[in-house]
Amino acid sequence: MREICFDTETTGLNPSGGDKVVEIGCVEMINGVRTGNNFHEYINPRRPMPEEAFRVHGISEEFLKDKPIFAHIADKFLEYIDGAKLIAHNAKFDMKFLNFELQLINRDPISFDNVIDSLVIARNKFPGARNTLDALCKRFEVDLTKRDKHGALLDSELLADVYLELMGGAQKGLALDKEGDDDEELKKSLQNLKEVIPSRNYKLSSDTSDAHKKFITENFKENKWGY
Repeated sequence: MREICFDTETTGLNPSGGDKVVEIGCVEMINGVRTGNNFHEYINPRRPMPEEAFRVHGISEEFLKDKPIFAHIADKFLEYIDGAKLIAHNAKFDMKFLNFELQLINRDPISFDNVIDSLVIARNKFPGARNTLDALCKRFEVDLTKRDKHGALLDSELLADVYLELMGGAQKGLALDKEGDDDEELKKSLQNLKEVIPSRNYKLSSDTSDAHKKFITENFKENKWGY
């Protein structure tokens, strides 16, 4: 199973208001193991960098001047993610920006059917707790010493560690009947998880069942199990 943890950095919060993607970072995993085949691009937004956004990620307008525009990296990005499950923390935010950028260059949107939102899963798993990426890293003892600002590739690497921890408990207590604002997103993420987590068949073979019955009848004179 090929999965990609990804993150974006932007100039703000509203793509329809002119905000743009300035960084995309992706970390590839095959069957839960990082491959090192990552994707990372800085993108020239062709607009000023607001001070509020710069304080978050530290990416300056000057730094981005010689970087490619989104249209020039779109094909490479789409080819990289093709066929993979996509994992993002607060996926609605990143998908909103990516699909808006794709719309601007007349490309088809990325389907949310391929996306797992780790924030929705974390909220269901730890209701009432802080479930930011930082908070989950601290909960799972993921090293945060390199993170003084947000960065798409670094945050994707942290997310990969957090996601694997969430997956370790994903089969216990992730109920499909949970009510709340994230209900539909949870169901979608859990449906995608079903394709990630292999099914397990614990049915005994006939040989194993016969051997067990033989052991019981030979070792217990009073056979209360009725064999």
